[in-house]
Amino acid sequence: MNSDDPNNLVALKKRVVLVTGGGRGIGAATVRLASQKGWSVCINYRNRNTGAEKLADEINKSGGTAISVKADVSREEDVISLFDTIDAELGTIHALVNNAGVIAPQSQLVDVSADRLRKIFDTNIVGSFLCAREAVKCMSMSRGGSGGSIINLSSAAARIGSPNEFIDYAASKGAIDTMTLGLSKEVAEEGIRVNAVRPGLIETEMHLDTGDINRPQKMRGLVPMKRAGSSLEVANTIVWLMSDDASYITGALVDVAGGR
Repeated sequence: MNSDDPNNLVALKKRVVLVTGGGRGIGAATVRLASQKGWSVCINYRNRNTGAEKLADEINKSGGTAISVKADVSREEDVISLFDTIDAELGTIHALVNNAGVIAPQSQLVDVSADRLRKIFDTNIVGSFLCAREAVKCMSMSRGGSGGSIINLSSAAARIGSPNEFIDYAASKGAIDTMTLGLSKEVAEEGIRVNAVRPGLIETEMHLDTGDINRPQKMRGLVPMKRAGSSLEVANTIVWLMSDDASYITGALVDVAGGR
């Protein structure tokens, strides 16, 4: 089935996707594009409720279906409650975009604290594992589900290592790559596809958290295409992987990094 075929929009309206950390950047771009393709969307947020609620309102006013739900994905009880809310308000989940992630100001490892490590690993790794676990419970055919798709947000940093910047963040994304490969094999017979998208240098608000909002402009010379990417360019790949057009793709680590 071609997910872009207008004749299939009615069927797609019944499909539900959760985008964690969906209130800004790549997450928000994914939410908008998925809604345009006919998906019902749950926009998860932890702190930035204004952006998530405004985005949900925007989608609902335009004829789509969206809810915003507060949950800290690093907390097991929050994740369970998040999935319960989706089931009650939107129905069975068909896709998960594990987008929620945090980064810290640029630093060498010698200056990194244990608190910083826990914050990054708890959100980026534990949060992704917990959300994937609950999604598998909903999607597995042996549990009464109809299959589905999980797209994990990794990073080109997992390949590069990000020395002198944030090797802790890079390491957390390396864990996501490994989880993607293992889980894709674990649930393939359950009708669940698991892939990862690895953005490179992308123009997003996340650079504020690194302490250098101008980082994309400063580093674009390192990219073979000599520019930073956009959130929409990453979202295009995510939503395609969610669709039936990618029905034979699982366990893939897809770089969206301009050749870097």
